[in-house]
Amino acid sequence: MHHHVTTRSSQIKPHGLSSCPILLQNPRLIGALFPIASHRDFHYPILNSKGLEVSLPKYRPNSLSFSKISGDGERLRALGVKEIDVATLGNLCVDIVLNVPELPPKAFEERKAYMERLSKSPPDKKFWEAGGNCNMAIAAARLGLRCLTIGHVGDEIYGHFLTDVLHEEGIDMVGMNEDDDIESSNAAYETLLCWVLVDPLQRHGFCSIVDFSNEPAFGWMRKLSSEVKMAIKRSKILFCNGYGFDELAPGLITSALEYAVEVGTSIFFDPGPRGKSLITGTPEEQKALREYLRMSDVLLLTSEEAESLTGIGNPVLAGQELLRKGVQTKWVIVKMGENGSILITMSSTCCAPAFKVNVVDTVGCGDSFVAAIAFGFIHNLPMIGTLALANAVGAATAMGCGAGRNVATQKRVLELMKVANLNEDNQFWNKLLDESLNGQDVTFLSRTPLNGSYNWLNRVPLQKVMSEILPKLEGAQVMGVKAS
Repeated sequence: MHHHVTTRSSQIKPHGLSSCPILLQNPRLIGALFPIASHRDFHYPILNSKGLEVSLPKYRPNSLSFSKISGDGERLRALGVKEIDVATLGNLCVDIVLNVPELPPKAFEERKAYMERLSKSPPDKKFWEAGGNCNMAIAAARLGLRCLTIGHVGDEIYGHFLTDVLHEEGIDMVGMNEDDDIESSNAAYETLLCWVLVDPLQRHGFCSIVDFSNEPAFGWMRKLSSEVKMAIKRSKILFCNGYGFDELAPGLITSALEYAVEVGTSIFFDPGPRGKSLITGTPEEQKALREYLRMSDVLLLTSEEAESLTGIGNPVLAGQELLRKGVQTKWVIVKMGENGSILITMSSTCCAPAFKVNVVDTVGCGDSFVAAIAFGFIHNLPMIGTLALANAVGAATAMGCGAGRNVATQKRVLELMKVANLNEDNQFWNKLLDESLNGQDVTFLSRTPLNGSYNWLNRVPLQKVMSEILPKLEGAQVMGVKAS
């Protein structure tokens, strides 16, 4: 799962995360998406089969458990409305965050023995945190989206902890168990743990049982249950990342993709560091990766990941290559660290410099970034606005320590955007765009309006972007928002 090392710094430096722009009209959401101006409203409009607006009472429970939804939920289902905003697929785990004198050794056997020593007795609960796709779901819920997670957790202390955290954040979970009679004592069915180890130099090391197996942790799951299919069908977005392959069989992950396409659910895919190994993985893994790269509506990658998948160093050109090879791909978002992020479509490119923040911990930043992309996608924000929001949410998470319940709050995001401290490195952006422009229009996020823009370059001041974003964020009644 996670077996790399990162460095945590307390110095003030720019931090950027990528976001995904959104077309003002999204055909995958027409007829399924109801606009939400404010979560304080008690009714929202939807379109019936004749295109007439119908007002239904809004259902906003603490838990989105399907068994609890009746009445309004059934009426929404009958009308074909997707009342869930985001569903995540797999990658549910508990992070155990510990300070250690030194990071685990790199040698396979020594590393395995190190993890077995750690696992002998449960650490104090104060070191536990929700991890994996829980980060994305929590960040999205704090922005006001209705979220659920699809995956497996065991019937033990870690599984109960994870479901409790999700419930507290207003997020439901749909289990993927095929057999209700499985024994929780069987290690193959237990909740996955990821040991997040921090040495005295504030470097991170990650260690998990999946690092020592060539098979997915939950390889015994071979088909999508009716409950999982219903969850996908009722969701506007299905999010999957490369770490899902550590848990679920490639065939099962592909089945989820195919069903999402069938029922009109938009697909977000972030291959992450696993993308590089999937390219040279088993034939099943390679096939699944190809299908996700072809059929996803939105692809999210770092510049290094984009290069590893395309062989092209320039992130704009790499994004254009992924678009050309895609069947349903509409946006490719490339995250470029402290420089910011870009969104590439077939006809345009959007560029958003990063926000300058005091970086404390980068764990969970990418997950938070995706959550903001989903918010902009669903609320039809302009593309440059979606990028700006995603950069801000990711940067706000970097200002805290750890992920899970420590990801960005809406309050911290708003404060960061109002400060408007952008890392505008004109030399970097000029070089990047000079190498990659091919008659495309470019929209660039700027701290202030500038005179003398080129015909192909549209500079948009952050103040204008904020005027479009802030009413949607401030007007939302977000469950579980925590003050920063």
